[in-house]
Amino acid sequence: MMVGVSLWAAVAFARPIPVKVVVVAMFEQGQDTGDTPGELQYWVERDHLDRIYPLLAGYHTVRMNAEGEMAVLTGPGTANAASTIMALGLDPRFDLRHAYWIVAGIAGGTPQRVSLGSAVWVRWVVDGDLGYEIDAREIPSDWVTGFLPFLKAYPFEQPATPLPNQVFALNAGLAQWAFDMTKSTPLGDTDRLRQARAAFDGAAAQRPPFVSMGDEVSSSTFWHGKLLDAWADQWVSYFTGGKGQFAATAMEDTGTLLSLKNLANAGRVDWQRIMVLRTVSNFDQQPRGMSAADSLARQRIGTYSAYLPSLEAAYTVGHTVVNELLTHWSRYATATIGQPE
Repeated sequence: MMVGVSLWAAVAFARPIPVKVVVVAMFEQGQDTGDTPGELQYWVERDHLDRIYPLLAGYHTVRMNAEGEMAVLTGPGTANAASTIMALGLDPRFDLRHAYWIVAGIAGGTPQRVSLGSAVWVRWVVDGDLGYEIDAREIPSDWVTGFLPFLKAYPFEQPATPLPNQVFALNAGLAQWAFDMTKSTPLGDTDRLRQARAAFDGAAAQRPPFVSMGDEVSSSTFWHGKLLDAWADQWVSYFTGGKGQFAATAMEDTGTLLSLKNLANAGRVDWQRIMVLRTVSNFDQQPRGMSAADSLARQRIGTYSAYLPSLEAAYTVGHTVVNELLTHWSRYATATIGQPE
């Protein structure tokens, strides 16, 4: 402990390292390099993030390269994400005031709006944990779900009154800029992906992987099934006043965004420079002819039907934006994308 305190004191008076871009990954399978990849590994290996900085108050070391690109691994779940991002944001070694942030991770997706291996630039992130819940076996016959908003007597009672920090509206202009830059990015299709998506019904399920814009339910509970997909779709619409369209589900992003929002309030980061990119490793429901329970039993990290393609999509699409920011940093350093100059 004394070593950590001494290290912290020693760096407190050093000139902070300017960071241009932070890539936020949530999980890794093993080591940062050289084995089965998680969300961090491609960024470390391909962007040569060889400068390693211990993050004593966080989940994992952070990595950088000479160009000002950083990657942080938060750990799974909202608690790990919130604590790690706060630890990084308060670390005196780094100047994050002008950094752009890209949360780049895999997710479940609805076959109504995305296909396996697709990438989604997110505009709205809605908390899927905060609420009341009644066991499905005890809900009234006219209820569509047993999950209710706080302070409401029945599902989706109007008007919607989100709790503070239950809904995060990201910089829509920045998300649009990122989408416009990457919408034509080719994403690999394979026989395995075609076979996997053939068993699903949905407006977008049969499409080859593509880049889109959409919105997210962030929940620490890994939920699964057609009925919960319908709940998530209505939940996003309800809390965004009909502006959001549910496309992807993820775990950590409310924790990450709340820490970034608080850090922005403290002048440590710029809230308008945050992007969320989620790529579809699996559908959020069962395929045709299978129960939700049997489908859920097959959902394990590393065995998702589009696990490696979704990791590849997260890097390929995300890196296009990172490269643009780093290559033309003089253009983006002071003028925030999507905001009036």
